[in-house]
Amino acid sequence: MNGHQRVRDDEGSATRLLALSDGVFAIAMTLLALDIALPDGLDDAGFEQALRDVMPNVWAYALSFLVIAAFWRGHHQIFRYVRDVDGTIVRLGLLSLGLIALMPFPTTLLAEYGDLPQSVAVYSGAVAAMGATQLALTVAVWKRPWLGSAALPDPVARNDVADLASTVLVFAVAVPLAFVSPTGAKLWWAVLIPVKSFTGRRGKRLRAAAQTLEPDRTP
Repeated sequence: MNGHQRVRDDEGSATRLLALSDGVFAIAMTLLALDIALPDGLDDAGFEQALRDVMPNVWAYALSFLVIAAFWRGHHQIFRYVRDVDGTIVRLGLLSLGLIALMPFPTTLLAEYGDLPQSVAVYSGAVAAMGATQLALTVAVWKRPWLGSAALPDPVARNDVADLASTVLVFAVAVPLAFVSPTGAKLWWAVLIPVKSFTGRRGKRLRAAAQTLEPDRTP
């Protein structure tokens, strides 16, 4: 038993959890598009009106697709160093997937009632909850180096934690802000664009440096 090992609640290989995760992410992304449709048999005027009416659904779909895709990418980065999982990782992973699978509901609320504070608050809260769960999962993996073929490098983990914490903070602040101004809350989400750009570039540099330092690490 090395210095990192301890009594563990082993659940086996991470492969099965990753396979389930990919399936849930794919289904959630697909369900987002179900509300994008036009009625049959429209005349020219009706078609133009229906097209205008469906655009909020398209916008909400695009936003949620980007959000889920970002969480999917982060999920795979978390498990890049993981070979085995224990009970804590499984529980956090399943909680994260449950929130991802629920995402089509707040997306529909945002598309259909995007001018109401309750809809914007629910959407913001859903994304904040997903971010908080993935943040907890990142920390759990970081603090369990015995589950991987190599420990998650501390600089990489800290950058990932900062990236997810920024998501949680911005969307959590948007929840009460939505009751002051739904439009202002949605504009507030854009604060994440420069933040994500910075943490994304830094994350790439840190991961490249980690690969250079560990050329023989098993993926």
